[in-house]
Amino acid sequence: MSCKTPWRLIRPPPLRCPECHRLPYYPLLRRQHLSTTPNTQPVNAAAPIDLSNLPAPNPLNARIVPASPSYFTTLPDATDNYLTLLALLRRYQTLPTVPPGQAPRVAWRTTTQYRLLVGENVRAAKYNKIIQVLQRLNRIHPSVMPGSLKEAMQIYKRDVDPYAVTKRPNIIDEAGRACGVGRRKSSSAKVYLVQGEGEVLVNGKGINSAFGRIHDRESALWALKATGRIGKYNVWALVTGGGSTGQAEAITLGAAKALMVFEPGLKPALRRGGSFFYLSLFLNCADGEDEANLWIFFAAGCVTRDPRRVERKKPGKVKARKMPAWVKR
Repeated sequence: MSCKTPWRLIRPPPLRCPECHRLPYYPLLRRQHLSTTPNTQPVNAAAPIDLSNLPAPNPLNARIVPASPSYFTTLPDATDNYLTLLALLRRYQTLPTVPPGQAPRVAWRTTTQYRLLVGENVRAAKYNKIIQVLQRLNRIHPSVMPGSLKEAMQIYKRDVDPYAVTKRPNIIDEAGRACGVGRRKSSSAKVYLVQGEGEVLVNGKGINSAFGRIHDRESALWALKATGRIGKYNVWALVTGGGSTGQAEAITLGAAKALMVFEPGLKPALRRGGSFFYLSLFLNCADGEDEANLWIFFAAGCVTRDPRRVERKKPGKVKARKMPAWVKR
């Protein structure tokens, strides 16, 4: 039967300090000194075991130990690669490094390529950790980078290095011609430029026969007109695909590239330069007609490929973005 007396009544009162009379007071307990007497009885140890007489182990009872410590993880190969790179980083982290902007440019494998390499569905976040370690190892100075580290990093590089591909320079051939290729929309033009009197042939026809619109004729020869070389070179162009506007602007880009082979110093003028055109406008004023003279500057912009294309039609729409008319009933 339990006691009905409250706990605060049967609890022993706290001790007071004999000097300052503060509550509570916990007196220090003295450390107990234990002493043992020496045992004079002899110790009976077990007899030594002769391991040479043990029976041979049964291979059926042996446990197979995997070679990789990450064998039982979800991604053993990817985890082993990450741990191997971390071990290399700890080993060579004291070697001198170069600034990030001066490190050699390396094209690492993409996530899809790495998945095909290891045969595992590696997440992008996990592969990004591997790339971060590789970028840190790539910053080691090339003169002191060990050969074993280069071999370990080689499997993560792409088979074809895009940074090692150099553009083949255009030259003037034996006939004195310079070739340039231009593209616009679906049109492709191969333009040959040679010093001459300003003759222009497009697919074997004159420019007036090839392009009926004046705007297309101006666009085709805009690179020569913007630099004042309209009467110094003959143009021979082969154009395929697209319409008249795309073909004319493709010839513009090809002629600009061929012109820079003859005169490389014209590149700033072809990129940002242009020409001033004098226009006379007749304005209707209260007193009568007044003539206004304007100088309009047109930028050349012949070096950059124009990437604009016609936007594709979407299902459920009349055109690319036009929606059909809404009918209430």
